[in-house]
Amino acid sequence: MAAPAAEAAAATALRAVLRRVWLAAERSGRRAEDVRVVAVSKTKPVSLIRQVYDAGHRCFGENYVQEIIEKAPQLPEDIEWHFVGHLQSKKVKSLLAAVPNLAMVQGVDNEKVANHLDRAVSTIGRKPLNVLVQVNTSGETSKSGIDPSRCVELVKHIKLCCPNLEFSGLMTIGMPDYTSTPENFKTLSNCRVEVCKTLGMAENQCELSMGMSGDFEQAIEMGSTNVRIGSTIFGPREYPKKK
Repeated sequence: MAAPAAEAAAATALRAVLRRVWLAAERSGRRAEDVRVVAVSKTKPVSLIRQVYDAGHRCFGENYVQEIIEKAPQLPEDIEWHFVGHLQSKKVKSLLAAVPNLAMVQGVDNEKVANHLDRAVSTIGRKPLNVLVQVNTSGETSKSGIDPSRCVELVKHIKLCCPNLEFSGLMTIGMPDYTSTPENFKTLSNCRVEVCKTLGMAENQCELSMGMSGDFEQAIEMGSTNVRIGSTIFGPREYPKKK
């Protein structure tokens, strides 16, 4: 259980984040409604998520399959869950089976996982699943995501070969110290131009998921339609101490 003070602080922090999103959208000549705020609750207890839910927020994200599988059934069904980051193909079935209100997977970075998701959606019989292709814009070998040069190829595969997936756009995760900002945002934006040009899509039909706690305002000003905010809402991550 989270302490009551932490819960109240999370609701207050959410309101402050939404205000900053509104101002950043205004500076970029857009409406705040055009920017989705995913509250990323990694390592945080259900009681804390519930507090943010009770403050009116409905869009939450998790980075680990085990966490979302455990938390989602304990929370209201009208939550729009996003799985953010690398998804192992062997965990696709359990994720989809346990979280019927999974709205989006932000992290498809290869054809194998796209094919697994497509088959699992078909088997379960749920509505098509929205997916974002994860692009490695920082060039880190340790980071998941497809190389920008192969981005169009993967998007084509999803659109042509995965009828149970809805390609919704592109996402990227910058360096933890934010030193890849804003170059990574420019790279993702360029990938969107290429994807839309090659596939004949309007750019407003291709989301850009970029920006986290330390750089979301800049991301919005550079065209992000989806920001993923964790510690600024929920406080520092609480990882189990290693024995």
